[in-house]
Amino acid sequence: MNNNSAQVAQQAHRKHEQDNAVSGAPNLKAVAGLYRFCAQSMKFPEEHWFTRDYVDCLYQLLENIGGLEQKKELERVFARPVLPLEELQIEYTRLFINGSPHVVAPPYASVYLDKSLQGQTTEKINSFYGSRGFSMREDSDLPDHIVHQLEFLALLTESGDQESESLFLTQMFFPWFRLFAPRVVQESQHPFYRIVVQIIDYFTKEEDENGIQGIEA
Repeated sequence: MNNNSAQVAQQAHRKHEQDNAVSGAPNLKAVAGLYRFCAQSMKFPEEHWFTRDYVDCLYQLLENIGGLEQKKELERVFARPVLPLEELQIEYTRLFINGSPHVVAPPYASVYLDKSLQGQTTEKINSFYGSRGFSMREDSDLPDHIVHQLEFLALLTESGDQESESLFLTQMFFPWFRLFAPRVVQESQHPFYRIVVQIIDYFTKEEDENGIQGIEA
């Protein structure tokens, strides 16, 4: 995702609303934009993307799904003139990379399903990517990282492959995410990651059950 990811996701959601008003049909670009926004939110926070534009888009998304209390909570912690980038970097590291005495919530499916990093689940997910014509770059993180899974779902959505999207959510994403998400919600010391994981949980369930129409308040 490029540096304008927040704007792209926001524009995609607005386009989806406009198209639904005309045709009543979900807009695939809007769904893909939301998947990518979720993926971006789970990357290590850096100043080139964690900007006021990104935060404004997050607020808009929370309004759209009825998360007004969560929006108010974030507005309180992001009210200072300078966004707390370093705080989020420390929290990201503690939760997902190198916590003490252990990493709180590794964002890899195999950790939860195989009890090890780069287990059979990693290979299954990578094989699923390949079966749909996609492959990982050589310099990428492991295939079962949550960011790659969300970006893959965006690609499936853009291609109109709803059957594969639903299959991946059911067979690959939900089995480990339902174990990962509670850890983040319970152990987060900053509301940002708790709320982001709640958004991912809400959006993926709504998309699987109802399509993007179900995400709107």
